[in-house]
Amino acid sequence: MDQLLKDIYAGVIDGQSALVQEKVKDALASGLNPGVILKEGMIAAMREVGRRFEEGEFYVPEMLIAARAMQSGLALLKPHLQESDVKSAGKVVIGTVKGDLHDIGKNLVAMMLEGAGFEIYDLGTDVTPQKFIETARSVDADIIAMSALLTTTMTNMKVTIDALADAGLRSSLKVMVGGAPITDQYAAQIGADGYAVDASRAVSVAKSLLSH
Repeated sequence: MDQLLKDIYAGVIDGQSALVQEKVKDALASGLNPGVILKEGMIAAMREVGRRFEEGEFYVPEMLIAARAMQSGLALLKPHLQESDVKSAGKVVIGTVKGDLHDIGKNLVAMMLEGAGFEIYDLGTDVTPQKFIETARSVDADIIAMSALLTTTMTNMKVTIDALADAGLRSSLKVMVGGAPITDQYAAQIGADGYAVDASRAVSVAKSLLSH
């Protein structure tokens, strides 16, 4: 592996944003393929971050810092990725459901998915079913990812899923849900396609939903 790629990989895992930006600039200047920088430098690093999180070696703060470092490098890489026509892993519209203003978990999932090569359309918090529908239509989304932290707002996940069905979109996209009060059973009960217990597993759930 090229030394610059190794530096980017290590920089992301260590959460060193400035170093990642510097090395991404160097890698682009040296003519390295943007797709290779993304896959071998950043996506590989975020995969390792996810593994460490699942093994209990990393916790949420380390994961957040690594994801931010990855994003800082990705911001520099994006224009070059569009030029070199790197295929995205899928389009994800993500948001916290109506009535809920919590976004730390949702932000982390968005960053981890972006680090795995997905295109992210983040609608923020307190998102109405109509907003999910409009955005999904306009970007031709593959996945809608919904988060809730309150037991009082988790019912809005079902409201949104029903609204997607009424809008005729339910068969053309997958719905994944997550958040503290959500369980596998609840996800199945409301008709979601997938449930992720944490941000690291959200990536494998999203990939598996699109591989069928």
